[in-house]
Amino acid sequence: MAEKKRVLVTGMAGQIGGIIRRSLGDRYELSGLDRVAAEGVPGTVADIADLDAISPAFENVDVVVHLGADPSPRGSWESILSNNIVGTRNVYEASKRAGVQRVVFASSNHAVGNYPLMQDPYKAIYDGRLGEVRRPFSPLTTDLVRPDSYYGVSKAFGEALGSYYHDDCGISVICLRIGWVMTPDDPTFSSPALSLWLSHRDAAQLIQKSIDAPTSVGFAVVNGESDNALSIWDIETTKRVLGYVPEDGAGEHWTPREDGPSFF
Repeated sequence: MAEKKRVLVTGMAGQIGGIIRRSLGDRYELSGLDRVAAEGVPGTVADIADLDAISPAFENVDVVVHLGADPSPRGSWESILSNNIVGTRNVYEASKRAGVQRVVFASSNHAVGNYPLMQDPYKAIYDGRLGEVRRPFSPLTTDLVRPDSYYGVSKAFGEALGSYYHDDCGISVICLRIGWVMTPDDPTFSSPALSLWLSHRDAAQLIQKSIDAPTSVGFAVVNGESDNALSIWDIETTKRVLGYVPEDGAGEHWTPREDGPSFF
């Protein structure tokens, strides 16, 4: 029986870290790195902005799933710089020094977020003006960059840095432009949520496919959403590169809720 891959997850105590623990905990030998301990897995408590403090966590690891970040598009420059820019560089650097084979980087739709905030037909879908949308239309592909915030800029930076570490150091890097993973796992409160939804089940599959992708996937940037009727994102490339087959998909009907999570 083949040994389980040793997978370090930064940000293990967060929402997607919890999905990984519940859905993939039996598949891999998991460890965590976060500012607080994550229940049920061994881990290191440290700040990713401190390279010396986090480096021991990367020893004897096959794959790093880098989720750790300030997750808010409203994050201040100081927080984004420390957590998302310096921290992401440190994760790549610690991976290189420890001989990690692959880094799966949690990028974001916010790296291209000003398209749906500023340009039709994408904005019309976000606004719920579906009668004005002429279909089919060209989906947003991952060669585009148009960040909507310092947070979005930091995710575009992480993708570019991953390309550098792949070319210069030979690390396989897969960047996932994640849509919107939400709790409760129900996007029917807004039209942007219907477009962006990545269900918990599909998030687990997307990460599993990234961890287990063949070594021929040296560097890739792919979108990460479920099979949503209002999707404005190219996930055909994700399916082709990773073998991703989403099991869930949002429809076109929503009911505004005051208690729905905030997108921005």
